[in-house]
Amino acid sequence: MSDTKEYIIDQSYKLFLDKSYEAVSISDISKAIGFTKGALYHHFLNKEDLFKAVIDKYLKIIVLGDIKKDITLAECIQAIIEYVSQVVDTTCIDNQPFEPVSYLSLLIDALRHYPGFSEKHEHFFNETIDNLKTILDQSVKNGEIRDDIDTSIVAQHLFSLSTGIAGNLFRSNSPSDAIQSFKSQMIEYYNILKK
Repeated sequence: MSDTKEYIIDQSYKLFLDKSYEAVSISDISKAIGFTKGALYHHFLNKEDLFKAVIDKYLKIIVLGDIKKDITLAECIQAIIEYVSQVVDTTCIDNQPFEPVSYLSLLIDALRHYPGFSEKHEHFFNETIDNLKTILDQSVKNGEIRDDIDTSIVAQHLFSLSTGIAGNLFRSNSPSDAIQSFKSQMIEYYNILKK
């Protein structure tokens, strides 16, 4: 992706985060970044196209479909912690004060104005839960964790913990504190499951 396109996405993210999809116009974006509307339309078809690019870059729903299925649960927990930390780092902007409600508003805007956003993530959610269940089943077989658990339910719970980082962000209002709290929760959950 070109530097210019990245710059437009990054600056637009700040506007959409500060206001809302409805409140930000192409004129607002053009003025904020010092480009003509024509220059914007050279890179994006319309505001919706730009908004989708912003969401795809910055509002990553926690999706762990890329985690290998042939790892231990301990390795999986570590991979989840690293992935969630990376998502939070990408979402938060260093020079702006962190306001959790802005991120929630952006998510709501994505659900309203990004056709297929919800459906796209539903597939990934199901894939993630299936992968977690496979890892849990293997961990039971290998004696890493207890065999008296329902791996389907635990897979859903691990997924919920991963997406629950948003709750930690609202509670602590600090990305680093939220990540630390999430890490502690995941490690404690793993300790409960261990044999």
